[in-house]
Amino acid sequence: MTAFDSLHLDAVPDDEALRRVYELPSEGAVRKQMTELTEQTRQLIACSSLVFVASVDASGNCDVSPRGGPAGFVSVLDSRTVAIPDATGNKRLDTLQNVIATGRAGLLFVIPGRPSTLRLNGRACVSTRPDLLSQLTAVGKPPASALVLGIEEVYPHCPKSLMRGAAWKPDQWLPADAQPTSAEVTLAQLRMPDLTIADIEQAEADMLKYRYE
Repeated sequence: MTAFDSLHLDAVPDDEALRRVYELPSEGAVRKQMTELTEQTRQLIACSSLVFVASVDASGNCDVSPRGGPAGFVSVLDSRTVAIPDATGNKRLDTLQNVIATGRAGLLFVIPGRPSTLRLNGRACVSTRPDLLSQLTAVGKPPASALVLGIEEVYPHCPKSLMRGAAWKPDQWLPADAQPTSAEVTLAQLRMPDLTIADIEQAEADMLKYRYE
């Protein structure tokens, strides 16, 4: 039995039981949820160079994946629609396949160096329309596809989580050697005896060098 299996035996059973251990949200926390972008939330998206995309497949399996590019690489098509160009990645297509299966996605925009985050949830689709892709060149060239979100919820989060995590305070970060390198993590995950750290480091360097090809 895993730790999860043990804890699941007496987990909180329903919303009513959950609410008993929390106070009600403030009026502001409820009211600031909207269904379309304001000029200010458009500006947040224009400043963001990192967005996390949450999706789920038809069986309920969840996925959260990062997307990055120059500030403003996510395009606002109108007050209720945004488009994310799909830059070259590992080609697993987990997020895009999930979106095709369920037509839903959630986005969390992050602005490096700033504590603001912005959450968008809504309908989603994958588009290969040339007239759209030709506009989405921030990642180097027109992408093979774009994830398009039809906004149903806009919610600007308060900065507490990033402040608590000291996300932008280098003096509070762990030293680099306190964690395994990306290559070390990948080597352990692959479980291929003939593969070396040097092989993976070279592959990572090549991937970054030729990331738009």
